[in-house]
Formats: sequence, C-alpha cells, structure tokens
Amino acid sequence: MVTNDIPMTSLTQSTAALARLIQLTKRTDTRGNLSVIEEGKDIPFEIKHTHWIYDVPGGGNCRRCAFRATEVFIVALSGSFDVILDDGQERKTIRLERSYYGLYVPAGIWHEMVNFSTNSLAFVLSSAALDEDDCIRDYGLFKAERHEKEQRF
Repeated sequence: MVTNDIPMTSLTQSTAALARLIQLTKRTDTRGNLSVIEEGKDIPFEIKHTHWIYDVPGGGNCRRCAFRATEVFIVALSGSFDVILDDGQERKTIRLERSYYGLYVPAGIWHEMVNFSTNSLAFVLSSAALDEDDCIRDYGLFKAERHEKEQRF
C-alpha cells in the first residue's frame, strides 16, 4: 500500500489523475538525512529496473515518452527538474526538487523531464525492464493510441 501520497487533484479524473507525488520516509540526523523507497510500501509496483539520468546541461531536457504497460517512479536525488504529465487531454507540470518526494507515473501517461538544474540526478524505478516496443517516443503516435483506446471504451 502506498502511503503519504499527495494526489494531483487539479488533473481531471482520467488516467493522469492516477499520477501522484509521494512523500518518502525521511530520517534526519546531525550526520545527514536518509530516505528510503520500499517496494509495495512506497510505490505500487514491483521494481524490475532502475536507472539514473545525470550530466544533463543546466536548463536541458531529456526524456519524452509514454509507456504502454510500464509504471515508473521518478525521484530528484540531487538538483531539480520538471516533469510534464499529459494524458492526451490535459497537461500538468510537477517540480521535483526534494529527494524525499517521488512522482508515480502510471502506464499510458506521456511524460517529459525538462528544465534540469546543473548537476541534477534523476533516479527512475520501473515496473519492467526497458522494452522499446513498450515505449512510445512520438507524441502524435501517443495521441493516436490514446484516441483509439478511448473509442473502444
């Protein structure tokens, strides 16, 4: 069960509304702070893959995609960046700048990681290993697939 989550209520009740900012456990000490991510407790999926993004030039952008079946959890371990979420109807920008908050992005949501501060470090946990067939990198294709899916329901 996910705890300490902050729903993004300004999004419509669509699949994008399922994306949420989650506050992680933070332990403070005079020697420094410690934060923890636990599968099944802090994030709603089994972790199958992790990667990190670094050396993005200040003000730069990197990932722009949607996954058909993979869920992700994104944390700014250092520095800051924005994540733009898009469900095909509405866009919402979330600023990640604290290492004890992460953003859960369900499958089927277009997300863009933009506006990186210098020396940022983004940590990404995924529910599946990277699979190019699961990844949509073209926004037009994403919109077309969303429209097709909506027509079936």
